[in-house]
Amino acid sequence: MKLLRPHQACLLAAAMLFVTSGVTQAQDIVGRAQEDVDDNEDQQDNVREEQPATSRLQLTPEEEQHFRELKRLHYEEEQRRVTEQAKVQEEQRRYVSEQVKIQEEQRRYISEQAKVQEKMGEEQKRRYVSEQVKIQEKMRDSATQKQIRAMKMQQEALEGRDRTEDSRTGSVHVDRTERADGNPPGPEIGRSQEYYRKDIEVPMATHQPNTVPPTTPPAHTQAQSDGDFGSQHEQEDRPLEPSPLEEPPTHPQEPPTPLGVLPTAGEEEGSGMGPEEEVEEEITEERREQLAKEKEAERLFSEGMALRNSTKKSDQKSAYTYFLQAADLNHTMSRELVGFAHLYGDFLSQNITRAMEVLQDLADNGSPKAQMGLGFIYAAGIGTNSSQAKALVYYTFAALGGDPLAQMTLGYRYWSGIGVAQSCESALTYYRMVSNKVAEEVSVSGGSAVQRVRLHDEIENPGGNSAMLDDDLIQYYQFLADKGDVQAQVGLGQLNYQGGRGVEQNYQRALDYFQQAAAAGNANAMAFLGKMHSEGAGDAVKPDNTTAFQYFKKAAEQGNPVGQSGLGLMYMYGKGVEQDYSKAFKYFSQAAEQGWVDGQLQLGIMYYSGLGVRRDYKMAIKYFNLASQSGHVLAFYNLAQMHATGTGMMRSCHTAVELFKNVAERGRWSELMMEAHNQYKDGNSNAALVMYTLLAELGYEVAQSNVAFILDQGSRAPVVGQEEVYPRALLHWGRAAAQGYTVARVKLGDYHYYGYGTDVDYEIAATHYRLASEQQHNAQAMFNLGYMHENGLGMKKDIHLAKRFYDMAAETSADAQVPVSLALMKLGLLYGMETLQQASQNGQLWTVDLEAYFGAEWDIWLCTLLALLLGLVVLYRRTQR
Repeated sequence: MKLLRPHQACLLAAAMLFVTSGVTQAQDIVGRAQEDVDDNEDQQDNVREEQPATSRLQLTPEEEQHFRELKRLHYEEEQRRVTEQAKVQEEQRRYVSEQVKIQEEQRRYISEQAKVQEKMGEEQKRRYVSEQVKIQEKMRDSATQKQIRAMKMQQEALEGRDRTEDSRTGSVHVDRTERADGNPPGPEIGRSQEYYRKDIEVPMATHQPNTVPPTTPPAHTQAQSDGDFGSQHEQEDRPLEPSPLEEPPTHPQEPPTPLGVLPTAGEEEGSGMGPEEEVEEEITEERREQLAKEKEAERLFSEGMALRNSTKKSDQKSAYTYFLQAADLNHTMSRELVGFAHLYGDFLSQNITRAMEVLQDLADNGSPKAQMGLGFIYAAGIGTNSSQAKALVYYTFAALGGDPLAQMTLGYRYWSGIGVAQSCESALTYYRMVSNKVAEEVSVSGGSAVQRVRLHDEIENPGGNSAMLDDDLIQYYQFLADKGDVQAQVGLGQLNYQGGRGVEQNYQRALDYFQQAAAAGNANAMAFLGKMHSEGAGDAVKPDNTTAFQYFKKAAEQGNPVGQSGLGLMYMYGKGVEQDYSKAFKYFSQAAEQGWVDGQLQLGIMYYSGLGVRRDYKMAIKYFNLASQSGHVLAFYNLAQMHATGTGMMRSCHTAVELFKNVAERGRWSELMMEAHNQYKDGNSNAALVMYTLLAELGYEVAQSNVAFILDQGSRAPVVGQEEVYPRALLHWGRAAAQGYTVARVKLGDYHYYGYGTDVDYEIAATHYRLASEQQHNAQAMFNLGYMHENGLGMKKDIHLAKRFYDMAAETSADAQVPVSLALMKLGLLYGMETLQQASQNGQLWTVDLEAYFGAEWDIWLCTLLALLLGLVVLYRRTQR
């Protein structure tokens, strides 16, 4: 018999009670029974959860072993992670320790510099005080001597008059001084012959207090007095105010002037040449010589600058003859040019020692440009040991002095974290200061173009370089222009007007070409003539708003966007016409619709400032972005300002720094890029290396890659030791790669793969190749990754992944198809051999040791053989055609 469970019994009792007692009591019992059912189920669940482990599913020995293996691997992974974290922490501590040492060295060097400057300041102060004391003593002694001499002369003159009167009247001579004050007269001192030789004039006494006034001498006496003391006209021209020199002292032993007190102007009036006038004459003579030297130095400097701005190389070299002469006269700017010329070795012989001497002397005297030069020498280690601490100190002093190159260098260092803690805000501060100066110098048209030639691309692709125009091509265009080709005339006019691409800026030649094309009715030429007359073009064209307006109007009537933009500028700023923002907006809109960059820029300015339209930052950003796509400097500058301040957008320090950096690299110092390229083309790789290194310090990515390329080519420059060539090349490849240059990233992988300037590290090499492959889709990096997968270098050996990377390289670049085909043929051969070996029953069908027969580089020989076979096949197919 099956027993009922408790809840079933309760339900049965409830049913019986329902029948006997009623519905209400039955419902209560049913409810309690249901609660008992729920409680019972909960208890069963708890019992089920609390069942002993023995009742659970047991693991098999294999699973238990697998579980333990997983636990061991997890433990080892955890230990490896802890070890790596410890290594990272140790590296961080070492880095912090190095930074502390660098900062300590900087503080020590700054302290030494402060002590030197303080010592120099005290020395200069002592020297100045000593000179002033000497001058005062000299002036005091001269004043005392003059006063004593004048008093003696005055006393002799009085005695001479008394003798003359006595000779007339026959009276006995009585000393005036004794009668006047009752004191005994002083010793008689006659007038010396030296007094007559110097021809010093002493004024006659006009009034003697407490004495008997002398009578007027006769004519012959007056004439004699005139001959002795000066002419009557000179005496009449002198002021009639009483002077202390005109009355004798009340006591002969009393000094006329206390020692150490400079005589006043009134005390000097009685003598022909007072002590102040004598000292002033001596000081003026020295000052006159100094002014003459300064004037001569300035003249030499001006003549040198006139030759330096010439387009002829011979004139530029001759300019430094004048600079050397002016430098000998201590002309500061000439000495700066001479110092940098010795540093570069372009116009003067390269002499790093002499350059350091000149720049050090100028830097000690507070020249920011010289401080920048010294900072560069210490940073790059040119001719001396590299010291980043000294470089940072000199860069800081030069930046505080307002040198834009130093400010730009510090901006790049703070942006990249080179030698200093990375700080976007500090970089923004320095780059903004430089950009403000660049924006002030840039005209509305955007300034001249900056040519950035990569030496690597120029060597690797000699026919694909479009940065420089070939001389034959320029001569061909000139031939067409002389024959009356309007398009050639306009093109040459723009080329000479803006400069660049190997053509020097020449306003006069641009004016001639534009006038020829304008005479033929070309609207572009008319518009550019309007630009030249509106902005002025050196000595060729002076600003003339009336002429500019006429040219702009003629061009705009033909729908030319340059002319329309020019008219908009004239109406916007009221140049030659009444200011009218509505007309300016109309013409700018017409020019911007045709894609002209100036119209887009000015529309952005009008929307930003609310000139003639409602202020709209979104529209301003739109037109600034459009203008920046055409490379306008002011568009980059305006966008950078908006990103830096968060105007009309979210503030972005990083974006603002990148835009300001772009503006700063458009400054006039960018001309050094073409000078370095010309030096390299002329065979002066040493000068080119120094120039490119300076630009690399400023943050130019092209200059960084060019420095690394010159060093990578095996430069034997004396400024770089042979053992430092590859480490420095590796440094500059790294900086160029950090700014996004693909070839530099691949070069970093090559240096770590072959161990150039560093230890061989296949994993780091593979990392750089992977970055170049994934981020920049470089075919060479893909091919290298395939080779490393094929041979298991720095990564897992995997033939399938190797083939995948080879195929990707062939798809990315057509130039990679031939080497990829050879690599795939080799890969197929190796794969077939490996398959045959695995197919053997004993695991080895046969053994072929290729290295024993062909050496360790057998794969290279195999690729060469396959290439020859492929070449023979191609040649055979061509002959069959």
